[in-house]
Amino acid sequence: MELQVGIADYKITRDPGRLITLGLGSCVGVSLYDPLTKIGGLLHVMLPDSTQFNNVNRPAKFADLGIPLLVQELQKKGAGGRRLQAKLVGGAQMFSGLDDSLVLNIGQRNVEKARAVLKELGIKILAEEVGGNRGRTMILDTADGKVIVRMLGNVQKVI
Repeated sequence: MELQVGIADYKITRDPGRLITLGLGSCVGVSLYDPLTKIGGLLHVMLPDSTQFNNVNRPAKFADLGIPLLVQELQKKGAGGRRLQAKLVGGAQMFSGLDDSLVLNIGQRNVEKARAVLKELGIKILAEEVGGNRGRTMILDTADGKVIVRMLGNVQKVI
């Protein structure tokens, strides 16, 4: 079974299941996986910090709210907080050639915020495929916690 995770959304499943999110440009995909229970979650983060906004009605849009929310939901399903393993994908600079001050390095800021929130929660990041200037697709396989990253030009990596 393969569940698709939309932008500013998250999903949780267990083995045998796969979670997939498409179109990670400056957005960051955060996978969390518990190898003991084989429960995994995938979050598609658009922005690093919710404190800049009023009326935050989609917490999964933001790294600072979405990651703790995903951890909480995984724990409700039986995943262990200390056992969770994270992988990060995305955070590209999609607007090359523009003045950095105009594009605000949103991809880099998304990655940095995700790292900081995971560190704060005591969750180890096992692997990353971040930065650059190419969009990515991310697939979490709950059979083993492996993440498949697909990029343009038929490039595929397993992290």
